[in-house]
Parts: sequence; structure tokens; C-alpha cells
Amino acid sequence: MSATAPYAGPSPIRRPLAAAALLASLAGLVFGLLLAGAGPASAHAALTGSDPADGAVVDTAPKEVTLSFSEAIAVGDDSIRVLDPSGKRADTEAEPKDLSEGSTVRYGVALHAGLPDGTYTVAWQAISADSHPISGAFTFSIGAPSDTTVALPSQEAGGGPVGVVYDIARYAAYGGFVLLVGGSAFVLVCWRGGATALPMQRLVVRGWLTLTAATLVMLLLRNPYTGSGKFADAFDLAGLQSVLDTKPGAALVSRLLLLGAAALFIAVLFGTYARREDEREKKDLTFGLAVGGGVVATGIAATWAMSEHASTGIQANIAMPVDVLHLLAVAAWLGGLASLLVALYRTPDIGSAVVRRFSTVAFGSVVVLAATGIYQSWRQVGSWSALTGTRYGQLLILKVALIAVLLAVAWFSRRWTGRLTDAAVASEGAPGEEAESASEDASADVAPERAAQLARQRAALTATKKKRIRDADPQRSGLRRSVLAEAAVAVVLLAVTTMLTSTEPGRTEEEAAGGTPAASAPAAGGPVNLKMPFDTGGQNGKGTVRIDIEPGRTGSNDLHVWIDGSDGKPMDVPELKLALTLESQDIGPLPVVPDRLAEGHWSASAVQIPMAGDWKIDVTVRTSDIDQVTIDKNAKIG
Repeated sequence: MSATAPYAGPSPIRRPLAAAALLASLAGLVFGLLLAGAGPASAHAALTGSDPADGAVVDTAPKEVTLSFSEAIAVGDDSIRVLDPSGKRADTEAEPKDLSEGSTVRYGVALHAGLPDGTYTVAWQAISADSHPISGAFTFSIGAPSDTTVALPSQEAGGGPVGVVYDIARYAAYGGFVLLVGGSAFVLVCWRGGATALPMQRLVVRGWLTLTAATLVMLLLRNPYTGSGKFADAFDLAGLQSVLDTKPGAALVSRLLLLGAAALFIAVLFGTYARREDEREKKDLTFGLAVGGGVVATGIAATWAMSEHASTGIQANIAMPVDVLHLLAVAAWLGGLASLLVALYRTPDIGSAVVRRFSTVAFGSVVVLAATGIYQSWRQVGSWSALTGTRYGQLLILKVALIAVLLAVAWFSRRWTGRLTDAAVASEGAPGEEAESASEDASADVAPERAAQLARQRAALTATKKKRIRDADPQRSGLRRSVLAEAAVAVVLLAVTTMLTSTEPGRTEEEAAGGTPAASAPAAGGPVNLKMPFDTGGQNGKGTVRIDIEPGRTGSNDLHVWIDGSDGKPMDVPELKLALTLESQDIGPLPVVPDRLAEGHWSASAVQIPMAGDWKIDVTVRTSDIDQVTIDKNAKIG
């Protein structure tokens, strides 16, 4: 709903002032995104170095392999694995040693003695301090590079079906929190009579159920999400115990305990409070519920702040309470908006005073969001380049744009609020009451069963009449449509906000990209696309080979091959073979035998590129028993 001051009549002065306040808040938010930071910040941990380095060739076998990270990580027994060219473990398989000193985060694993020459693969997986799983792989060689049969999983940590379900639960948890907290605040602050309205009760209870179910799912899936990626491990008691010993696990358990207190709050709000008729007693109970509910809501919001971006990086002691305020403001605004929408569509009794009170709440929420957003943006972005050149910065721009759209729609809602009156309902009240009174007199002497039936009919007729009057009010209909549009934008805004919590902040991503030597971290690359004409010399022996290699970097890659005939149509051949050779390092040829997927289309997954360089790709095409040709082309990979 409107995020401006409550409407108090057609004043030509207040409207420009309110609009100016909104524009100032929004401008401040955008300006805050661009403030440069004064020190390093972290969120997702990043590999900043290794010994041996990625792609290095050492003369003698090292005693250990060490990895350096941009922030603290949680490691386990298999967090760092070193595999020899045949795929066997070359490390001692013990838990990585913590070699950190001061601000340098470093872990290492010891290697077996007497390792033979060849190319070794280092695969690592850990949990970042902001609760997100991270993983990666790189290679080094002893003596000279060699072929390697290591096939690392192409799925990143936190991916796969388990990652999808976990992410859905994260989105659901935020949505449930918004409905629970925002709906309760709407009833206590804006519409106390809503405590007796069944639609409002359902909204808040469904918010509680959604948040509780999502939290349970996240707790059970936390072990496979950060580890094996298998649903079966969700009920591994040892894995669950290890999750409970981590910061994210403790946060999820704390949230469940607080949701128990929230259930008691809901029972009192829609039970004792809703039935209380004495205004003085109800006022005292309102204060008690507001204090108790505020404490519970703050505690639930803190379970996010203590385990995600706010808990790591610079000024964490300031960032965590700021993040709590930000979450509460989001819930009050968007949850209240959802409550207003339900009230406008499902209840006939909501009046203009309720809408105006929510306008005040929305305005206060936007002010808090602007202030906390400025600080969070400075902390997580920090520069122009990070704002436009990183995914986090781009999502943040999208979030600000959505807020601007939401405020624009709210301005139209405020105009409808100014026109809204309760006269239509009041003017129709008398005839309804007279009809009710006459009906009561007519049924005074009938049997109790018939009297109860007549009472239900009267209630249904009254509700129908109120709904008809409400729907016929053009001001109320206009307000409903504008609030519905606000709610639609708010859903997208909440989704983008949730995406931000799982995206590496721009400041960290930019520092990792700019401060890591090329030989110290896995080489970046891009998709490789090649086109090579061929002619085997036989009948129908001419065509074109098209090759795509993704992601085109060291490690595991997917390879696709298409063959088109001279007429441009897909062409099948009896045999197709590929080989990759890095002549500068005497690596290869590494054979690749793709599988046929469809006419003229072959594919091979988990094709290993042991190191970056200028690779020669040989393609052998056989179009008949005797007609065959081998063509080649060089491509930069990694």
C-alpha cells in the first residue's frame, strides 16, 4: 500500500512533501549503493591461492597440498582430496590441517611419500562462513604432465535436486515469515477487529505453517545440501548431529523453538484477544501482545542474520542488527500489504481508517528500508564496477527498480484511499437492520431448530448484502485493483531479495577476481565453439563439423558435436572420434568418444581438461567403410 504519510484531506502541500520524502529516500538508497568501502569484506569464501598452484609443474613430489581462502570455512574429512592420474587417493585421507595465521585462512592435507610423476587433481568442498557450500578443483603435475582418468562430478556443491528443493524451502521460509509477522502486525496496529475475521486468521496461520515446514525441510536437507547431494542422507543421524554443531544448524533449531512461541502468540491473538470485549482490557492485552510478538519476530529475523551474509565480513556486529531491522521492515510492509489485499477482497467490514493506518506503517517501513538498505549496499557492493559488473550488483539494481515501481503503484493506491469512504455501508445499514429485526420478531415463536436456521439465513443475507455494496463502491474497487498490483510487484521483489541472500556479494566477487593470481586459482574460461569443414573423398563425403565445449575451462566439460551435410541438413556417419592434445606441455592425445544422441548430433559429458592452454582438437570422421578423414583446429581452453 502507500508508503507516504496517511491522507488527511485534499491538502495541496502534503502531497508534494510526501512525494519529495519518497524520492529522497529512494535517491539515498541508490547513492548508498555506490559508496566505496574502506576495507576487505567477505561473504562466500573464495579460493585465493594454493601450493602447488593450479597448472604448476614441480620437480619433486610435495609433502602436502595447501589451499588458502578469503574467509573462514568449515571443513570435514573429505573436504580436500588429492587424486593421482588413475583416480586413487594420493593424500593421507585425514581431516585437513588448519594452517591459518592471523587473517590468512589456510588448510592443508599431507600426501603419501614416493608419489610417481604425472598430473594430480585437487578437489575441495567446504562450507562458507555465510552457510553456503562452495567447491572447486584444479590440477598440478609432478615431473611432467600426463593423462588423467579422474572424472570429477560436474555438479557444483549445493546443486542438483537436493539444491533445488533446499532453495524452494528458502523462498518459502521468507514468504512464511512475511505473512506471519506482517499479518500479525496488521491486526494489532491497523485493524484490531481483524482478529475475529476468518480470512485474516487463515493468512497468519498459513504463514506460520509455511515457515515451520520450510525450516524443518532445510534442517533435514542441510547435510545432503552441503555434502553428498543425496536425499537419502537427510535422515542420517550422524549427519544431522554434525549439522546441529554448525552455525546454520543452530540457527534453524532456534527458529523452530521461536516458532513454538509464535504458535502461542497466534492462539492468544485469535482466541482470548479476539473474544475480549472490554476496551480497556483489550488495550492492555494489545500492548502485551505487541511486546511479546515483537520479541518473537525479532528473534526469528535474527536466525537469518546470524547465519548468512550479515554474520561475515566487515562490521558484523553492526550488520546483524541492521539486517534484523531490514527483515522486520520488509515483513511489516509486504506482509501488511498481503493482509490488506485479503481484507479488501474477503471481508466486508474494513474501513478507510484501517487503510490510512496501514499507510502510516508502510511509510515508516520504507524509511527503515532506505536507511538499512544504504548501509547493506555499501557493505556488500562498495563500487560502481561491482554494482554493474557482478550478479549481486545487477540483482540489487533490479531490487531498487522494483521498489521504485512498488512506490509508484502505492501512490495510486493512496489516491484511492483519499476517496474511500464508509458511507455506502452505513447508508445501507438501516434497511438491513430493520429486515433483521422484523425477521427476528417473525421467528420468535418458532421451534429452536427453525430459529437457528433462520439466524443462519439472516447472517448469509447480511454478508451477501455487504459484499454487494462493497463491490459496487468504485473507490473500493479501484483500491483493490491497485493493491493487487502492489502485491504482484511485492512477490517479485521478495523473490529477488531471497536470491540476493544466496548470491556472492559484489565486493567479494570483485576482490576475488582482481586479487587472485592467475596461477593460484582455477583458470576461468568460456564456451568454445568451432566449425570445421571436411571431405572424405567418397560419395556424400562432404560436410561440416560443429563443436561446442562448455564451460570451456580446466576440469569437467560437456562436449557436443553436430555434423551437417553439404545440403545443410543433419548428417549421420558410421564413426566419429575426437582427441585433445596440448602440444606445449606434451599432454595427449586424450581420446574422446562421444555418444550419438540424435541424427547428426553426438555428445560426451565429464570431458576432463587437465590444464589451461592452446589445445589442438583432432576430429576423425568416417563416412563409409573406406572413406575417412582427420581434421584439426586449435582452441584456447581455460
